[in-house]
Amino acid sequence: MSFLLPKLTSKKEVDQAIKSTAEKVLVLRFGRDEDPVCLQLDDILSKTSSDLSKMAAIYLVDVDQTPVYTHYFDISYIPSTVFFFNGQHMKVDYGPLYLACHVDRRCMQRRSA
Repeated sequence: MSFLLPKLTSKKEVDQAIKSTAEKVLVLRFGRDEDPVCLQLDDILSKTSSDLSKMAAIYLVDVDQTPVYTHYFDISYIPSTVFFFNGQHMKVDYGPLYLACHVDRRCMQRRSA
């Protein structure tokens, strides 16, 4: 089902998606089109993309075509998802009983102040 979702094939395209996606969560799925686990995730993402279209933009990114981002985000497991909101990287912690999202350390500092 990866053919149903838009693909970003270069660093320039990824940069443009990060900069231009406003007021929506940007979901970047890093992986490989031929990987069976990636295909399973792509199937789920493609089935939900129309329901999420008002709040999220979903793109597929091939790890071999964007090694700069693969290294920058320390992607060692395929598939991996990276989230942005208004150009800011969202770090997601998948805990055993909760999901905690925060944009960056500045966000956490503001909460504790």
